[in-house]
Amino acid sequence: MLSFLLRRLLHAGPTLLGVSLVAFMLIRLVPGDPVLLMLGERGGSPEAVAQLRHNLGLDQPLYMQYWHFIANAATGDFGNSVVSNRPVWEEFTDRFPATLELSLVALLWAVLLGVPIGVIAALKRRRWMDYVLMSVSLVGYSMPIFWWGLMLILLFSVSLGWTPVSGRISAAFDLEPWSGFYLLDTWVRGLGWAGFWAAVNHMILPALVLGTIPFAAIARMTRSSLLEVMREDYVRTAKAKGLSFFQIVFVHALRNALIPVVTVIGLMLGMLLTGAVLTETLFSWPGVGRWMVASVLARDYPVLQSGVLLLSVLIVAMNVLVDLLYTWLNPRLRGNV
Repeated sequence: MLSFLLRRLLHAGPTLLGVSLVAFMLIRLVPGDPVLLMLGERGGSPEAVAQLRHNLGLDQPLYMQYWHFIANAATGDFGNSVVSNRPVWEEFTDRFPATLELSLVALLWAVLLGVPIGVIAALKRRRWMDYVLMSVSLVGYSMPIFWWGLMLILLFSVSLGWTPVSGRISAAFDLEPWSGFYLLDTWVRGLGWAGFWAAVNHMILPALVLGTIPFAAIARMTRSSLLEVMREDYVRTAKAKGLSFFQIVFVHALRNALIPVVTVIGLMLGMLLTGAVLTETLFSWPGVGRWMVASVLARDYPVLQSGVLLLSVLIVAMNVLVDLLYTWLNPRLRGNV
């Protein structure tokens, strides 16, 4: 297992290096000059522009800029934001808890609803309930996030007035973050049920929108995996022994059917952490995704290239953890690692 982990980590190095290079080059293809954006259309003379460009290191050749970026990132120095002049790492850590909390809540409802629906669809295979449930999951998987989010906002926020449109908590609550997870901080800071419900109310729509695709993927994977396991020899043996339907499905079959589902859940968490850009922008959620979008508009090179690299590290780490977990859950693979 240790050698398997070391091999995966060695493979991760070239992957991260390639991602950082692509991100570095693509960002510089975006029209606009961060120096001119900082100084404004009439904010600086040619000398001031040249001086600021030198201070930011933008007057160096691209290969030197990339080398400095990689060398500094290897030591944990991701530079300072061009807009705020704060260290990129501080800005990332300030916003990441919001993204992580939203992603975990979205994944939680996707798992709690997707696994039972997948099981029911498998047990009702080729019946009307199977067709209905899988059609719902297919629609959920195909739903454009921006359209789905706007429809929910129009219905629940504008028409019914049940949920807020944006933010993480009402302005009436003067919440000083402790952990960055508002569902926890509301209790730590003594806001009680009122503060907790305010945080939950703000999270309902973003989590529902963000978790729709994972829900559909988990439901379909659960159905397919359970149908495959139900055709295995040990399941037929259990039937021949006269075991009850509950024992066959929920004790023997489902436990093994959930192994690939666990893999999908882990990969979905990585996707949610890095793919919440549209959801965070739509609901003005102060997370990493919205931060990255604002950085694109401001041509904030340090934030963009470092943010992409940090998110890539998260994806690679989640993939490695999923591989380790899958190997641990499936004894047949342990001899091959």
